[in-house]
Amino acid sequence: MSKKLGALDYHSSGRKGKIEVIATKPCQTAADLSLAYSPGVAEPCLAIQQNPDDAYKYTAKGNLVAVVSNGTAVLGLGNLGALAGKPVMEGKGVLFKRFADIDVFDIELNTENPDEIIKACQLLEPTFGGINLEDIKAPECFYIEEQLKKTMNIPVFHDDQHGTAIICSAALLNALMLVDKKIEDIRIVVNGAGASANSCAKLAIALGVKPNNMIMCDTKGVIYKGRVEGMNPYKELFAAETHFRTLEEAAEGADVLFGLSAKGAFTPEMVRSMAPNPIIFAMANPDPEITPEEAHGVRGDVIIATGRSDYPNQVNNVLGFPFIFRGALDVRATAINEEMKLAAVHALAKLAREEVPDSVSKAYGNEKFSFGPSYIIPKPFDPRVLLHVAPAIAQAAMDTGVARMPIADMPKYLEQLESSQGKSKEIMRMIINKAKSDPKKVVFSEGEDDKILRAAQVLVEEGIAKPILIGDQKRIKQKMEDLNLDLDVPIMDPSDSELTEEYAEELYRIRQRKGLTISECRRIMRRKSRAHFGNMMVHMGHADALLGGIDTHYPETIRPALQVLGKQEGLSSVHGLYMMVFKKDVYFLADTTVTIDPTAEELAETAILAAEMVHKLDIEPRVAMLSFSNFGSVDHPQTLKVKRAVEIVKERAPNLVVEGEMQADTAVVPELLDGFTFSKLKTPANILIFPDLNSGNICYKLLHHLGGAEAIGPILMGMNKPVHVLQRGDDVNDIVNMAAIAVVDVQNL
Repeated sequence: MSKKLGALDYHSSGRKGKIEVIATKPCQTAADLSLAYSPGVAEPCLAIQQNPDDAYKYTAKGNLVAVVSNGTAVLGLGNLGALAGKPVMEGKGVLFKRFADIDVFDIELNTENPDEIIKACQLLEPTFGGINLEDIKAPECFYIEEQLKKTMNIPVFHDDQHGTAIICSAALLNALMLVDKKIEDIRIVVNGAGASANSCAKLAIALGVKPNNMIMCDTKGVIYKGRVEGMNPYKELFAAETHFRTLEEAAEGADVLFGLSAKGAFTPEMVRSMAPNPIIFAMANPDPEITPEEAHGVRGDVIIATGRSDYPNQVNNVLGFPFIFRGALDVRATAINEEMKLAAVHALAKLAREEVPDSVSKAYGNEKFSFGPSYIIPKPFDPRVLLHVAPAIAQAAMDTGVARMPIADMPKYLEQLESSQGKSKEIMRMIINKAKSDPKKVVFSEGEDDKILRAAQVLVEEGIAKPILIGDQKRIKQKMEDLNLDLDVPIMDPSDSELTEEYAEELYRIRQRKGLTISECRRIMRRKSRAHFGNMMVHMGHADALLGGIDTHYPETIRPALQVLGKQEGLSSVHGLYMMVFKKDVYFLADTTVTIDPTAEELAETAILAAEMVHKLDIEPRVAMLSFSNFGSVDHPQTLKVKRAVEIVKERAPNLVVEGEMQADTAVVPELLDGFTFSKLKTPANILIFPDLNSGNICYKLLHHLGGAEAIGPILMGMNKPVHVLQRGDDVNDIVNMAAIAVVDVQNL
């Protein structure tokens, strides 16, 4: 699928757009309704009338930010207008929520009159705890922010200016440390004179760059004292006493180039003319002023950053605004001042110099990071950014007197921030990036399916796996064309593959004493079962794992796998595992799909295999063996079976954290678990082993459809080689997730 169609599909599939409003209080009964609205709602209204600060106590104001735009400077697209800019503002809301758990209303104002924007924001002050100005063109954006900061009593922050400035300033401090240059001695050339360039220059000067060593250029050349053409009061602030008149002249001998302009603005000749150990931040998006390959091709001593995620040292605003607002909101700051911005700069710079934990490396495909020319700024998915930047902002707000609710216990505040970081979304991204570190060949037995083809495109583009498609070659190629997919992957057509006869003979060898003749094996391989063909590819080493089941019944997928690959030696059965992803937690449920009435021996197998699979995913397993009894409270054959299974697990895997038999709520509710002080399980379980297929299957489906959990699976455990099952309702994202799990499964063989 083309990137254009993929983006349109992403925004239009399911509920339209990217955001929704979710109630945080129950509203299921008449009593709930009377509290949520009339007459009960009158009480907080009266309380707020008496004490306006109670709005932070009784409403969402304290965690609500307005993302305000008129769409006059949308990304690199220019003046698209307020309506066309709405997807960007929704996206900003997603990032606020994802990285700092801040709620957002996006406000698109259909005006280019700056005074109307100012008035609208002022009128909205009772609603919001802060305002993030976005994609408003210069120079109007400067005037708007200045007036709002003077007249409003909540934080106002223009991210296009200050976000980029904060991130690149942190990177600059670290780059200068690496090349052993002092900030007061360097000369910086800034190419661009818009919102971001203006703020980057201001913040660099605040950090110690001498004003006359700051040379700013626009499309007409150097901004110098006495220049008249194309000038405005905001450019005049950076007019230098200099003989330079062109960007090329200014770049010669410069220590630093800041690019906030356009693709190709920096040439190899400019880079060659710079001072020793030059620093280049080429931040134009989507294409930088000069690429790292071009810069390094000219000289080896350059340190370069861009705005792109596919290069090292990404200057990404998401490292700033969510955490800046988090800290500001948590102390009810009346403004985001210069001291707070500088605090964010130093917090980010310091974090990049610290040792990078394995969890961050795993989130980026096990790539190792350490402070140096290719790592001068933290990664966006580093969970430590919240814990460094938000407290620094809060502390600076308190130190400068703009905090209306100072934090009394900063260590406790850090704990609260850490506990707010949901783990569910990170889990799948960590698995995907682990898969990307060593992608494997995954064969899809239903290669003609539209969703399989679209998922294969994602797997290739992101480097998660190496898909192989089984099906009619002409039909698959036609579907690729119809779906506008640019997909170059192996296609195996069993009807004319040179491997079909070899596979038939091997199937006959395996199954000749199971009722199959050679002619039947040929028929199966050539026409009857693409699942058999796919499993034979895995068996013969022509593929590493198989995914199937998107348009077949579950038995039609698992039966060929058992016939061709079989279960692992010494196991009594294969077992099914589901990963249930909630907003804050991830649970693994087994057996949910295979064994109807397992014995104690089979339950023990399920528990051990589930723990092994969860460990492969870099999650520490904690197993609860479920029953309707709590540690012998009920004497019944079903509870005794589970009790015996626990004993077997403890004998075979003595280091595994496992307990039972126990009721489901005891396994996951800390207060109930605390009552059993003898239990080896000290924190809630993340692996739940069900006593039979009835309970396991019912539970995962209810959690998925009524509990809002994302169900990923079933993951087959106990097969000789990795085979996993897709469900008929799976979407492209589900297929990609299962492929990533299959790759990780192979990696750990």
